[in-house]
Amino acid sequence: MSSKSYLSVYAKSFSWAGFFLPKETFKKCSALYDFCRVADNIADDDKKIEDKEKKFNNFENDFNQKNFGNPIVKNMWGLIEEFNISLKVVQDLLIGIKSDIKDRVKLNSEKDLLIYSYRVAGTVGLMMAKILKVNKKNSLKSAINLGIAMQLTNISRDVIEDSKNNRFYINKSFEEITSTINLADTFYENSFYSIKDIPINFRFSILVARRVYRKIGHKIQNKKNLDNYQNSGKIYVSNIEKILETFLAIFDFIKLSFIYQKDAKIHHNHNLINEEINLDERI
Repeated sequence: MSSKSYLSVYAKSFSWAGFFLPKETFKKCSALYDFCRVADNIADDDKKIEDKEKKFNNFENDFNQKNFGNPIVKNMWGLIEEFNISLKVVQDLLIGIKSDIKDRVKLNSEKDLLIYSYRVAGTVGLMMAKILKVNKKNSLKSAINLGIAMQLTNISRDVIEDSKNNRFYINKSFEEITSTINLADTFYENSFYSIKDIPINFRFSILVARRVYRKIGHKIQNKKNLDNYQNSGKIYVSNIEKILETFLAIFDFIKLSFIYQKDAKIHHNHNLINEEINLDERI
């Protein structure tokens, strides 16, 4: 499957936002997405656990041994070398995805939830920021925040589907779903200011992605109760809503020139992650 197909099939919100990136930058972001998607697809396959473990280990070995006969691996190593991406970040990503290859997945605390979200998505935010030529340490941490926020949104949206697959990232109660969305909103807020450190020709695309993805959480909250949430099916942002959020992102673009960073809220959440993972070593 081509990069365009991966994005169009699996990441409609990102594909929409990617329209606003320069063509070559979009191509590199797509190469990163390909790598993440191929690994994730192995974990999400319907095959037996032992078959998935074998396939994932083969993919991981291809990466570690630089098997450039695999174009996904070759392109990923090209990104690592071009943008000075830490191998620890890629390893964190693979550890996170591999943790889903079990008969049953259960996270037991907010710390577990945040570490998992960092591994499978905060890492992607960090690598994406490198591709977008972000250099400031605090801004790279904010890119991690945006990735975590988007993963918390995913988890909140997919509670029913995940439970059918024996994955319990959060409990199946509307109170916990909305609480997770509120936690995601904290990370969305703390990612905002540092977007101004992204080069101006890349900035609008990230603002659009942030708004469109955050809209999913707000649509979930509007369901009001678990019955409505369950009966609504998988929640997406419609094309009309994407157009509106894109329009509102214009005001975000302007607003960035007039705000100051507020990072006090994020310290506790990063400290939970840092109890197990040293983020400073990844940046």
